[in-house]
Amino acid sequence: MAGKTARVAATRLRLGRRTRRGTGLRQVPWLLVVPCLVAVLAFRYTPSVLGALYAFTDWTGLSLNAHWIGTKNFHAILTNAETSSALLRTLELAGLFVLIANALGLALALVFQRAITRNFLRALIFLPFALSELATAYIWQYIFQYDGPLNKALVAIGLGSWRKAWLADPHWAFFTILVVMVWQFTGLTMVIYLAGLEGIPEDLSDAAAVDGASRWMRFRRVTFPLLAPALTVSVGITLIFGLSTFSQVIALTGGGPVTSTETLATEMYKYTFTYGEFGYGAALALTLTVVVTIIATLQIGVFRARESRL
Repeated sequence: MAGKTARVAATRLRLGRRTRRGTGLRQVPWLLVVPCLVAVLAFRYTPSVLGALYAFTDWTGLSLNAHWIGTKNFHAILTNAETSSALLRTLELAGLFVLIANALGLALALVFQRAITRNFLRALIFLPFALSELATAYIWQYIFQYDGPLNKALVAIGLGSWRKAWLADPHWAFFTILVVMVWQFTGLTMVIYLAGLEGIPEDLSDAAAVDGASRWMRFRRVTFPLLAPALTVSVGITLIFGLSTFSQVIALTGGGPVTSTETLATEMYKYTFTYGEFGYGAALALTLTVVVTIIATLQIGVFRARESRL
């Protein structure tokens, strides 16, 4: 009896050691993540919080002390006609960008889903997204020059009357930025929709075809509803990019001509680094962050609710 008791005790001891050893091993991944979390908190979120605090000051970037002025910077933003126009222009640019980029991306995904040379075509269209935003903008700046390839092509096909200084025309500069953004990001939306199409069983479309549904009806009633998750992701990503557009505007027009292409991001840059009003620039940055967060959260919430009803 004593021997059996000793064996049971030894077995429990071994199991306890294994359990403790297993618990220690399970804790290792969390310990490995800690340095990354510390780095993110130190170099990402802490500067963001400190920068947000400067939005309530009149700091010039050079003075040693920043005086607390409360919400005066935000009141100035609301009453500044130039900043209000930049906000409306940002929303307009983001809306058109999201609509066109997603429509083209979806159309290309449907076309290249079964194309013979689909891998080559997919890579070719996705390539602009892999390029730097500044590099892309400078390429298109050369194309849009008055003596650039675009105007030369128009003259060559007999449309010389259409030639103009695209980037210097207040009525067309806005659309040149939109063209560059759509050209660069359509490849990304195409890839997202292609991933969504790959997850749709072909049997559903085949069954609808057997029942006599046209190609349009199959897309409308079968394919498009099942693309809801891909639509949520694609619209969310392009919306965030559209609302925070900066590089393309700075490289192509610098916010001109006559502030016709100013956005909230470029206004933030101008007031901070050109005028030296760091407090006001921080307020613009915080305003842009809040606008992007609210609109993106609403978009995701609405689209997720739509997915749950399908």
